[in-house]
Amino acid sequence: MAGPGPMRRWDPLRPLDMVGALWSSASAIPPVSTGTSAAYRTLFMTIRRLVVGRTVTVRLDRGDLRMTVTEFDSRLDVRKLAVGQLDDVRISADEIIWGTSGFDHATALLHNVHVRPGAPPVLVAAPVELTLDVPTATVDELFLAAMPRLLGQVDDTGIARLFWGRRPDWGNVEVDAELHGSALSLRPRAVTVGGRRLALPLRTPAYKVLLRITGTVPEWRLDISRRRMEVALQQLSTAGLLTLGRAAVRPPW
Repeated sequence: MAGPGPMRRWDPLRPLDMVGALWSSASAIPPVSTGTSAAYRTLFMTIRRLVVGRTVTVRLDRGDLRMTVTEFDSRLDVRKLAVGQLDDVRISADEIIWGTSGFDHATALLHNVHVRPGAPPVLVAAPVELTLDVPTATVDELFLAAMPRLLGQVDDTGIARLFWGRRPDWGNVEVDAELHGSALSLRPRAVTVGGRRLALPLRTPAYKVLLRITGTVPEWRLDISRRRMEVALQQLSTAGLLTLGRAAVRPPW
């Protein structure tokens, strides 16, 4: 009896061999077959294997986005996959760095994900729900985003103060900062003007700054030619790098 042959090296580009013929002969309606379903499932699982648990850098038109992918899931249905339908895809990431900004966690829920046949085929999701958790440590950035005319500062004792951006030397407002769910509550407790501190009434209303940013993109689509997929899979398998460039977004009007 002959012994087993040598182990076959895992190649991230092999799934493209399964869908290559499908894409090259894409028509108005993709063929319905178990082979088509297996091809899409294999491609999805390959991408999932390459990104989950890894730190991935996505090169965008507005700078690099670096993150650790923690989730890349979809309830894949064999019958729907046969016509290029992936349904909803959920992607989660932690330790996100975009330019000089850092964020703790983000999720993207892509609804009705499907491959639209053509030359080249197009990956479409509509709509896309985005959620971004803003870290409480970035107090200065929070104040600037919520109140552009003010500057925020937290001293070594943990006391937060707000200054008028144009004339910070005029004085400041002391605030109590408390976290309530996904919102940061800022309650003024004292005003300092000309070196004199004046306490404010305890019933002074608080100002809330949302720490969770949500948004919806009506439609997102990306050309997925065979060459583009080859480059993407090769980048992910070697350096954890993904170059997307400009993706088309349909405005809501």
